Amino acid sequence: MTDKINDPVAMWQKMVGEMEKGFNTFANQAMSSPEFSQAMNRAGGVAAGAQKQLGELMEKYLVSMNLPSRDQVTGLAERMQAIEGQIAEIKSMLSHMAESSGLSQGSDTAVRPPRTKRPPSGGGEQT
Repeated sequence: MTDKINDPVAMWQKMVGEMEKGFNTFANQAMSSPEFSQAMNRAGGVAAGAQKQLGELMEKYLVSMNLPSRDQVTGLAERMQAIEGQIAEIKSMLSHMAESSGLSQGSDTAVRPPRTKRPPSGGGEQT
């Protein structure tokens, strides 16, 4: 086996480990300072303000292009779900009413009018 003192991989690993320890110590000291907290709060506030302005700008752009905004599409989706729920309730009520009155519900068993038109007889093809 090679000696650990002359092993370049072991030396590299030791160097990286020492660098990580030093960076962690520096980062912990920096993050514990009140200046760091204030800077992070300011950066978060700026990011939130920029995001709000971008949202307002996008909404104005969509209005000018006569397109719905995200909130409008979400509202439409919620209304559609409510309507679908009401339709499902109506279908359920109708099926219960049909069962209680003794009517059949299948579309195959529905009474159809007699077929009066017949296909042309013979081989009379038109060109």
